[in-house]
Amino acid sequence: MEISKLLAPPRSTANPAPARPANSVRRTSSIDVSWPDGIEGSRLVQGRVRDYHTGRTGGPGTVLGEAWMEATLDADKTISAISANEAPEAFNQLIGQRGGNHLRLFIKEVMPELISTGAPLYLALDDISGSALVSPVAWSQWHPDWIERFRETMPAGEFANMRANKVNVCWGLQEGNTGVSSITLANPIADADAGDLRNPSDPEGWHELPAIDGPGFRRARRIDVSRDDASGVIRVNSSFQDSSATRDGGRIAIHEYLLTAEIDAETLELRTLVPEPRILPFPECPGAVANTRRLIGRKITEVRTDVLDLLRGPDGCTHLNDALRAMAEVPILAEHLAAES
Repeated sequence: MEISKLLAPPRSTANPAPARPANSVRRTSSIDVSWPDGIEGSRLVQGRVRDYHTGRTGGPGTVLGEAWMEATLDADKTISAISANEAPEAFNQLIGQRGGNHLRLFIKEVMPELISTGAPLYLALDDISGSALVSPVAWSQWHPDWIERFRETMPAGEFANMRANKVNVCWGLQEGNTGVSSITLANPIADADAGDLRNPSDPEGWHELPAIDGPGFRRARRIDVSRDDASGVIRVNSSFQDSSATRDGGRIAIHEYLLTAEIDAETLELRTLVPEPRILPFPECPGAVANTRRLIGRKITEVRTDVLDLLRGPDGCTHLNDALRAMAEVPILAEHLAAES
């Protein structure tokens, strides 16, 4: 298709978050990336995750669990320091690992209990890889030549490999698409306002977010879980957004999806799944949502594996896949919900 005939990518945020539903569990997570020593220095990655239960009458609820994580990543994405609350015994083995798919496999191998229990800390650790890849785009709001500046901080050959490896990594970056022909590694949309995650009518709806001066990247997630015993389903309403700080104190969004789903409460199979692209960088990107139909009928507990098997490479969108994978803990979160009379 000719570029001139492509529709413009979606550019409208769904923020702020909706008010918490009664008899629900909300998981919120944020990964904030900053550069305390400037563009040539290491990255500071701050992760926060909170599970919050709202009772049947609504109003203020109860914190079910919280996790925090801080890591320092070198220029090549190697973890040189990391700390967390209630860290597992094998936690320090993460030092020396690099952000990427290998890191996710390593976490699964050495700390499998984080996955099996649906621990909030797991989501923070899992998001190190995606955030390490996308976060440099935050500097585009400060320096027009940000790509060249980052090239100079990388080991020899790393920048060229990054550009070569992006081809066919996802639906939007298939060979011949506008994202591949672009000279940039990403294409943030300057007028895509990220909005405010927090709903002023629901101050308990989000955990506290760190205040960062200067260039900063944020990956934010919200997963609302409720249930309808009359129809025998667990309902999911979730959001996923990557954003960057701007010089004037605002934020622009780079990627944003909404997801709604219905899960059979007994079999845990996906009955319905509706992804909604809200903000994406390239015109071809929204086409990735069609293939998510392959997940219908699959068990939500296996969604991490199924996404890798069914939506790999140009069959999926890396950011949509991340949003889908985070639904694996929905059944564990739903266990806290009171049965309807």
